Amino acid sequence: MQSLLLGSYILIWPLVSLAVLAVILIATLKDIRKARQEHRGLV
Repeated sequence: MQSLLLGSYILIWPLVSLAVLAVILIATLKDIRKARQEHRGLV
């Protein structure tokens, strides 16, 4: 049972990290598009 929990923990972390990275990337792309439409810099 303990090895199953440890294995699940190790396998789930890359998925969680990928989901967080995807959210950050999508939000950044939306900000870039909006800045281009408004003819202003991103920063």
